[in-house]
Amino acid sequence: MPDLLGTLVLQMYRGGILYFEGIREFKKTFITRVLREHQGNQVKAARQLQMHRNTLRRLIADFEIGVKDLRQPLRRPPKAESQIPARKERAQGAGR
Repeated sequence: MPDLLGTLVLQMYRGGILYFEGIREFKKTFITRVLREHQGNQVKAARQLQMHRNTLRRLIADFEIGVKDLRQPLRRPPKAESQIPARKERAQGAGR
């Protein structure tokens, strides 16, 4: 892990990225990754990051992270399928 981080820092340095820009990008990427792991759930992500949820929400706003994009959409059956009861076919000539 230290080798990968060292390589990344060297690339950023050679690319002209300033210290504060690198720190900001690291924080944003780290927080986004944890939020993605928890499907955008900010309370669970804050616990994982060991920070208060309000602090996380402030950082999300500061870094302009789109939490809605990290959430998985709910999958529900179409309304038509879930409300129509199964029909029983009458046998012809039955009950006469």
